[in-house]
Amino acid sequence: MTAEDFVARTARSDRSVATVVFALLAVASFLPTLLVPIPAMGDYVNHLARMYLLTEMGTANANPYYQAAWAFYPNLAMDLVVPQMARLLGVENATRLFLLFSQILVVGGALALEWVVKGRVHLAGFAALMFLYCLPFSWGFTNFECGLGIALWGIAAYLAIAGRSAPVRLAVNAASVMVLLAAHFFALGVYGATLGFYELWRAFDRKCSVREIALRFLTLATPAVVLLATMKLAHGSVGNEGTLWYFDCKLLWPFFIVNGYSMAVSGASAIVLLVAVYIAARCRALKLMPAGIWIAAGFALLYLAIPPRLFNTAYADIRVLPAIALILPAFGLLSLPDRRWTMAALVIVCGITLANLGVVLNVWLSYRSEYAAVIKSLQHIDRGSKILIGTSAEGEDPPFEDLTQFPIYYAPTLAVHYANAFVANVFTETGKQPIQVRDDVRRLSIPNGTPVPVRWLSAIFEGKTAVPEGRAAIRTWYRDYDYLYLVGPAMANPLPDLLEELDRSGRFALYKIRRAP
Repeated sequence: MTAEDFVARTARSDRSVATVVFALLAVASFLPTLLVPIPAMGDYVNHLARMYLLTEMGTANANPYYQAAWAFYPNLAMDLVVPQMARLLGVENATRLFLLFSQILVVGGALALEWVVKGRVHLAGFAALMFLYCLPFSWGFTNFECGLGIALWGIAAYLAIAGRSAPVRLAVNAASVMVLLAAHFFALGVYGATLGFYELWRAFDRKCSVREIALRFLTLATPAVVLLATMKLAHGSVGNEGTLWYFDCKLLWPFFIVNGYSMAVSGASAIVLLVAVYIAARCRALKLMPAGIWIAAGFALLYLAIPPRLFNTAYADIRVLPAIALILPAFGLLSLPDRRWTMAALVIVCGITLANLGVVLNVWLSYRSEYAAVIKSLQHIDRGSKILIGTSAEGEDPPFEDLTQFPIYYAPTLAVHYANAFVANVFTETGKQPIQVRDDVRRLSIPNGTPVPVRWLSAIFEGKTAVPEGRAAIRTWYRDYDYLYLVGPAMANPLPDLLEELDRSGRFALYKIRRAP
């Protein structure tokens, strides 16, 4: 055997090992979604409650406090898909299957993009698995996760025909834009930004004429402009007014993005990954393709420029980070010197992926009994009652001091199905969700869902403070609601003269409110 034959055999062997490792990690990564009936993700449970409402509308079991409010909104991926699936599978299974489908879209989209760019899959699949439970995904931003997966496939499709005629590019681009606008507006932004940065690189690299550049960008922008104009004419909207820009955490989020439950695990994973990337780049084993450099620079500027709250949607800026992690590996060229480097790289990838999976499994499995306890506690509630969700924590949403508490925050919203109740904290924001509260209880609604700190509730009842701005729903909460759920760390009954404890578990307590006249 010649030296060349030995090197070729070693390379094939390393690729086989990497393929097997990827397949095993992929199976392990999808496993948590299959092991639990309700994934322990903060916003997910609130979305599950919404899916019950949408599925039951127009039936004998419809909740009397909510009504459909369909309009030309973006961010409707699960709202359009899950109720149709639920007719065959049930709401709980359909919502969980939608999450699994979104995860497969993300991983598959990353692989497809790398295949189009390089003609092989090498890095992107592993990157997708490492970030599959990143902060936005594990907080339950389900429409965004689905939309980002679709965006990856759309980017791959556009790059595959980037050299074709303008009508072909326009058709492919228009199809992607229509699906993405329905799925999630920020995912559409990721798609447009990526292709915009790519076209800028292409124009610079090929020294294209001004006319050609203008035509290509016109082809790229026209479908989005037409659809957004149509949405405006149809009285649709993208979220609500409310944009805030602050720089406080911009430099920290890259270290806390990898895991949505443990900042320690996330920080350690990010540091290990950054050190590994730095060493590989310094040793010239890893480099970005020219187009990748333009895309990386563009996304870095976009991350710094985008406000943390955009269209009254929180954490807008951090959604750029998983997009970077899923797109850039497709443009990365990795050439490791020998088998030791390959094995070291696989160990790092496995370590980060399995560490994050371990945290996810620990949290999700612990919430199986917690969610079952919440559903059981709903038996104490009279049908048609009004429920308020408060928190024993300081009111941060999510609770950064202990992110493992976040999945309980919206669990009581399931009362809209199990008790046909009104729950103030169900997501019903205009421009985001196609569900609205009926007029007779509209003043009691908290459309963004944030649980109310118990210290506010106590102070209002005792007349020690004015109602916080924007919190009219709790002005006379002790007269308006029938039940109070307190979620978060366990605490004693804060108002024993007003609240009668009906049920309690490790992360919540249910109280009946002795209604004051």
